[in-house]
Amino acid sequence: MGFIKHIPGTNPIPKLERDPRALGLGVIGLHEGRTLLLAMDRTSRIYPIAGCDLNPDKIQACRDVLPDLFYTSDYAAMLASPDVKVVGIYTPDSLHAEHITLAFEAGKDVICTKPVVNSLDDARRILEVGRRTGRRLMVGQSTRFFEPFRRQRAAFDRGELGHIELLDAHYIHRMDWYYQKSPWVASATDWVFLGMSHPIDLLCWYLGPIRSVSASCYQSELGKAHQLASPDVYIVNAIAESGRIGRAMGHYGCHELPAARNCIELMLYGTKTTSLAQYHDMRYVYAAPDGTEVMEDHLYAGRQYYFNSEVHGMHYGEFANYAEYFAQAILEGKPNSPDLEEGVRTLCVMEAVRRSAKEGRTVEVEDITRR
Repeated sequence: MGFIKHIPGTNPIPKLERDPRALGLGVIGLHEGRTLLLAMDRTSRIYPIAGCDLNPDKIQACRDVLPDLFYTSDYAAMLASPDVKVVGIYTPDSLHAEHITLAFEAGKDVICTKPVVNSLDDARRILEVGRRTGRRLMVGQSTRFFEPFRRQRAAFDRGELGHIELLDAHYIHRMDWYYQKSPWVASATDWVFLGMSHPIDLLCWYLGPIRSVSASCYQSELGKAHQLASPDVYIVNAIAESGRIGRAMGHYGCHELPAARNCIELMLYGTKTTSLAQYHDMRYVYAAPDGTEVMEDHLYAGRQYYFNSEVHGMHYGEFANYAEYFAQAILEGKPNSPDLEEGVRTLCVMEAVRRSAKEGRTVEVEDITRR
């Protein structure tokens, strides 16, 4: 027998006093990056300074709501500002390595949307410059910082789930709107680096280093209609170095059924209990020690903080959470996760998945990380 635990609604966007050590943020890529700048009303250790984009319409759209920032189409000009301490990178994936390199060379720490890069050559490049300059990077894995997933992780860290024996993660989302918004997605990358980056990151987060993957793929009818260069349906079976196992699944051309399954879900089967975190819905479900099934519903309390409106859209709360977390780590000299090295290791798992699906064989991740 179960019950629903409603989380009381409070003021979802607290008025925070800015830390005197707070870090100035400049963002390049003002489509998704605009969301990060707007989300800075939820943070105290990092605040918006500048925005950069080649599209004047995107600059204007950002200026309309944040008129007091410095705006430019010249990335070098933004990097030259001594007030910009952290650079947020929200450009197309193929540009990440160049933008990360320039930011590191300019003495800036970096938040980069996932995936950090989408090729092994770019991974080598950013590892070299990151190690040489000593600058820090935070991979913007937004799912980790959504409320149900945060609560699930906190329970895991407290030992309430025990050891994870099986993990099941998926991201299911129809993406024709994405091809219209960002045409490069159809031709310049693979969905294993896009939507699949969410469930694959969750695999790595809980299971630790992945030893091998066996993947299958398919191209949906929607994908064929948009002439995708890659498959858009994936199933991945992974074995960790510890021997524990997990599955990641993605479908980006389907008719969704959100009443039955959320677009992102993570099911953890532990030795002590089982739990489920969901996105877009803000439900966290778990079995209490006495066997009672508990469902925490955070939507009423967190809707404005996470979505900025009554509508479930965009990533305001998650972006604010990981930016504040990263700024605090910098100011306190503590590690952050996922950092540069972790982001590259996860990229190697993604590349192993891509090769396994393409070649129809199990791929050892070490064969890629050695390179």
